[in-house]
Amino acid sequence: MRLDKFLKVSRIIKRRTVANEACDAGRVSVNGKAAKASVDVKIGDVIEVRFGNNITKIEVLSISENPRKEEAANMYKSIQ
Repeated sequence: MRLDKFLKVSRIIKRRTVANEACDAGRVSVNGKAAKASVDVKIGDVIEVRFGNNITKIEVLSISENPRKEEAANMYKSIQ
């Protein structure tokens, strides 16, 4: 699954266009490398998203095309 779509369906970022812009601006990295929106996300990947001074680090646990709201939170776990 594309990185921008994963960020949207897992509800980490509200809209796909915002996720796409964050990737283009270099605020998102996958496994320690800056990532474009088109990068394929796999189970076990570590995604780091920078919102201003806050850094959100998550690990991908599952991938689902159309998860319900309750299932979206189970797609990743927060790492600190």
